Amino acid sequence: MFLKVEKMTDYEKTYKEFKWEVPEYFNFARDVFDYWAKDPEKLALFWVDDNGKEEKRTFAQLAEESKKLANVLKEQGVQKGDVVVVVMSRQLEWWVINLACLRLGAVISPGTVMLTPKDLKYRFDSAEATCVIVDSLNAPKVDEIRSDCPQLKCFMTVEEGRDGWVFYDEAVPKASAEFETEKTKSVDDAILYFTSGTTGHPKMTLHTHASYPIGHIVTGKYFLDLNPGDLHWNLSDTGWAKAAWSSFYGPWNCGATIFTHHTTGFNVKKTLEFLEKYSVTSLCGPPTAYRMFVLEDLSKYNFKSLRSVVAAGEPLNPEIIDYWEKNTGLKIRDGYGQTESVCLAANFPSVEVKAGSMGKPSPGFDLRIIDDEANELPRGQEGDLAVRLKPERPVGLFTEYWKDPEKTASTYRGDFYVTGDRGIMDESGYLWFVGRADDVILTSGYRIGPFEVESALIEHKAVAESAVVSSPDEVRGEVVKAFVILAPSYTGSDELVKELQDFVKKTTAPYKYPRKIEFVTELPKTISGKIRRIELREKEWDNK
Repeated sequence: MFLKVEKMTDYEKTYKEFKWEVPEYFNFARDVFDYWAKDPEKLALFWVDDNGKEEKRTFAQLAEESKKLANVLKEQGVQKGDVVVVVMSRQLEWWVINLACLRLGAVISPGTVMLTPKDLKYRFDSAEATCVIVDSLNAPKVDEIRSDCPQLKCFMTVEEGRDGWVFYDEAVPKASAEFETEKTKSVDDAILYFTSGTTGHPKMTLHTHASYPIGHIVTGKYFLDLNPGDLHWNLSDTGWAKAAWSSFYGPWNCGATIFTHHTTGFNVKKTLEFLEKYSVTSLCGPPTAYRMFVLEDLSKYNFKSLRSVVAAGEPLNPEIIDYWEKNTGLKIRDGYGQTESVCLAANFPSVEVKAGSMGKPSPGFDLRIIDDEANELPRGQEGDLAVRLKPERPVGLFTEYWKDPEKTASTYRGDFYVTGDRGIMDESGYLWFVGRADDVILTSGYRIGPFEVESALIEHKAVAESAVVSSPDEVRGEVVKAFVILAPSYTGSDELVKELQDFVKKTTAPYKYPRKIEFVTELPKTISGKIRRIELREKEWDNK
């Protein structure tokens, strides 16, 4: 089926001819993963940790272990349709658990290890979860609120045993490897994400067995540009949707090997060393990682095997892309999508990369810039970035915000799904990110996207990272304020504030310069690594 999709060598031809194929019944574990597992030697996962330990798993080994786990979970009462909350880092078991849940027809709900007991209870209650699988770090958190979550019937832990819990290492090896994967319909629920969002409680984003995995053809084949022989490394945490994009469905759709580093924190130097040491061929990382990479002396490294480098999560500044290419010979290709979708747009390998652009619409998706009445806007004019749903709804979009029909309905406008992002499409069909719809700054009659100012600031050698929001002003209503993390060896001062302001005036339109600058040591971020501008903005306006 879609495993035979050809690589993109001509964007226009692929975009024009691409068609989705969705069967009535589909299960990724059986129809894709087990296909690759027919070759007993084919490597699926290459795992390393901070202590130098290395583990390799073939598709066949992971297929067998996931069937054993599926039997264990079934014995514990987990049934088709049950929600299984999984909170752990990059332990090997994470990949097995995802496969086992798919085989069972259970709905997996991933979470970050940074969740608090209160966060966990909210998720258990909202998702009506019946099973929780966690690492040793998170098991005590669950025990704190366990008595208040009577709906939970299965508790499993990895790494070490614990009273009242099923211990993975004891239960799985003894289980039978005979398991018939559930015959799931394409429309059956499979994955439930809690989106970090910008306001209120996290929304529950629901994906189905076929739409999401099949939708990630675009992610793996076209955006990541993966082949069966690739060793692909995604730096993202397992707790958010980018892990599904780039650490699960995308690479395994292509038969590529996933490389992962199990670590307690992001170490810039070690990451660069591992890229070189393990001959990684494909890298995917958040913009924050690349901003940290370019502060290092990249000439020390030889990424001889690396051929593809992509970024996703939020737009990457053009100057970072240029600096990386100048020092490595590789251009970072930016892509765009959401928890609610697969890859919607990207700088694909077969098209010219425009630094700072989100690229062109993905095959299978009709993206437009629309106004408040769902009318398409002229090229070059800012509006809401939207996906056309008619005459045929594209594969890869979420089903709904579970239990929130009002919020779900708010994302539709005419024949479109509205992403909540503001953008521009230029005359060549490239998309340019302006900002979240609620992040746009209105000052003295001007509309200013925070990303434009952040992109200007990052070009200055003193700036490591920044976040730009609106700040109240008696004369202008609101003005641009920048929160700036300085690069090593720089210290904040009034002189540096003036220098940065003048620099932005020269780098971008003068009216966009930050009239206020505050030096900080860290920025608030969502669990997916996106800057929470809303938190900074609220503090500014609360102190008015």
